[in-house]
Amino acid sequence: MTKVILGIDTSNYRTSLCLAQEDGRIVAEAKRLLKVKEGKRGLQQSEAVFQHVMNLPELSEQMKWNEYEIEAICVSEKPRPVDQSYMPVFKVGEGLGKSLATYLRVPLHLTTHQEGHIAAGEYTAEKRPGENRFLAVHLSGGTSELLVCERHEAGYAIEKVGGTIDLHAGQLVDRIGVALGMSFPAGPQLEELAKGASGEFRISSAVDGLSFSFSGPEASLLRAIGAGQAAPADIARATEQCIANTLEKTLRYAIEQGLPKDILIVGGVAANQYMRERLIKRLEHPAVKARLYFCDPVYSGDNAYGVAMLGWMKQKTNIE
Repeated sequence: MTKVILGIDTSNYRTSLCLAQEDGRIVAEAKRLLKVKEGKRGLQQSEAVFQHVMNLPELSEQMKWNEYEIEAICVSEKPRPVDQSYMPVFKVGEGLGKSLATYLRVPLHLTTHQEGHIAAGEYTAEKRPGENRFLAVHLSGGTSELLVCERHEAGYAIEKVGGTIDLHAGQLVDRIGVALGMSFPAGPQLEELAKGASGEFRISSAVDGLSFSFSGPEASLLRAIGAGQAAPADIARATEQCIANTLEKTLRYAIEQGLPKDILIVGGVAANQYMRERLIKRLEHPAVKARLYFCDPVYSGDNAYGVAMLGWMKQKTNIE
């Protein structure tokens, strides 16, 4: 019987389960976005926890449990690999993981949501960073950080070196999207709307070295919406352009400061094709010589695949 590791991730956006083989092949997975009421810009933790509790039994029915031998279980227990990183939603998945590990008598490995994104990026990118030390940009609704990552046998050593001082990139996308009448999360809808833009409307980005801000751009975009200053498609494109420009300036500065030129970009916002193409054009230019690596768009958003693969790393090195 084929051996697999079960990955579990219960984030603030999605409930996810994944069975993956050691070679990275996914044999079964089930995931579901959390439901947000029309016009709302997110969920309270209590509501998200309740949805995970209801989702997990239903998603479990979609998994092919009897066809594989579960070698171990790996679950994201918190958002980031730092002290005092905590979010109630992850306790739902952790509780399930601990219960299943006890029942199945298999090892339980704990990791973090952020490390799961990085692993998903490495395992699904067309090519992974060639050096063990690389930069990672984690862009989502809950995180916008610049990280120095050191790859090791059991996962990653991560040091935050920069990022947002206020709003996250995903929050900017969702808030502007909802203001334009879209449902939450708004990323795919905003990207589709922006394809019809004229490109004439722009807003400024706010970058200071390795730190950046999205609260000023949000205010500018909301003012433009309220004043009818630009068409909705142009507002959407200006939002994408602002995030891309912010990353370009930050990453150029990072490279000038001697940080790695291998850059992995992960998280839900990283699925945006316009931003990808713009960053490749601007940063892989001979004057900069960065090497960009992107997570497969299907796994840019929250998922349990990276968590499962981290489980294999830990299992192979006997680190729990």
